Order: sequence, then structure tokens, then C-alpha cells
Amino acid sequence: MTGQQPTAQQRSGFPRRDAEGRILTLGDLLGVSLAGWVIGVLALVLFDWAFAVAGAGDFGRTNGWLAVILPAWLFWDDFRAWDFGAARVVAALSAAVVAVLAGLLVAGLASGLAPLLTGGLAALAFTVGYAVLWFQGVHWLARRTG
Repeated sequence: MTGQQPTAQQRSGFPRRDAEGRILTLGDLLGVSLAGWVIGVLALVLFDWAFAVAGAGDFGRTNGWLAVILPAWLFWDDFRAWDFGAARVVAALSAAVVAVLAGLLVAGLASGLAPLLTGGLAALAFTVGYAVLWFQGVHWLARRTG
């Protein structure tokens, strides 16, 4: 599949991407990453409920941070679409550090809640923080470094 040009159908999909496969707008990145977070939370609720019904534990005890799996997959895909260089590495590392800290802050503030809810809120903070910082950072750095 490497070296093939995207077809017209791939270009018109969501999220919208350029010829190199990079997501075109922050709105697209946020929309798809938040949809991935919602799907992750719903899957966790479903699995947690099924295990609680089966007697394998109490409902709400699953780690909600797992809801970040689909958004992280999207972020990795967008990271790979950028040419190798300092801009993408610096933007990714900076966004990851700040987003993890934001997620930990939210988790700390919500520490009295069930782990599913606490982690889910932390995953939401991570998802939004990373998407905004990554998109703005990589575009800004790419313009500065050429």
C-alpha cells in the first residue's frame, strides 16, 4: 500500500485529509478523536456492566483511561502521515506531556468518583489537550522549520 495515491473516495472521507494523509482541520481531528473517546467509554461501560452482571466485580471499577485507545490510534496515524523531522517529534512529545499532565490533574480533581468515571474524564482531558496541542504545534513548527 505504500506509494499509492489516495483515491477520490479516501480524500472525501472523514476526517478530511490532504494528499499525504494528514488531517486537514482541527475540527476534524477533534471530532473524530472525541467520537473515538465516546466509543471507548461506551465499550468500557458495556464490558464493565457485563462483568458486574457475571459477578466478576462491582460496576464502575474499570480503569476509564482505556477510553483513550481509539483517540491515541488516530493521533498515531496523523503523526505517521507527517514527514520525518523535528517538527512532528517536538510537537508530539510536547503535546503528550501536557495532555498527560492535564489528564492527571482532572483525575486528581475527580478522585472521589468511581475509577471508570475518573479515568474517563481524565481520558477526555488528554484527548482534547493532545488534539489541540498536536495540531497547532505541528503546523506551527512545520511552517517555522520548512
